[in-house]
Amino acid sequence: MHSTAPFSLPTDPVVRKHGWAWVALTLALAVHVADEALTNFLAFYNPLVASLRWRVGWLPFPTLTFEVWISGLIVAVTLLFLLSVFVFRGARAMVYLSYPYGILMLLNGLGHSVGSLYFGRLLPGVYSSPLLIAASVWLLICAARRQSAMKT
Repeated sequence: MHSTAPFSLPTDPVVRKHGWAWVALTLALAVHVADEALTNFLAFYNPLVASLRWRVGWLPFPTLTFEVWISGLIVAVTLLFLLSVFVFRGARAMVYLSYPYGILMLLNGLGHSVGSLYFGRLLPGVYSSPLLIAASVWLLICAARRQSAMKT
């Protein structure tokens, strides 16, 4: 029988797991954004960027107001959730987009963890960084499995 539902989960378990890994990382990112907002991330970030610019010269990192920062992240997380539909539909491009997304979020999580060790205090966002790291690794593994399955 043909389903009239506009969206249903794929029957291919590799595609389905890839989709859930994308959603999990996006949820982890949403938690991470909340963690940073609640622990005053910009009070750490903006002075760090200003100091690096003074020492090194021009850097491509802007100083941000809370409104601009949080609005940009809300838009990004919303777009990432919307893209999950294409992951669940098995779009090939989403496999290749999973790699930079997973790597960027892995580096983000590691940066908060390593930064906390370097600065000798818990940095804003460090509480959610293990979740970000775990979800990133899962997405990267699922993307690699999906890519491998596309070749067969």
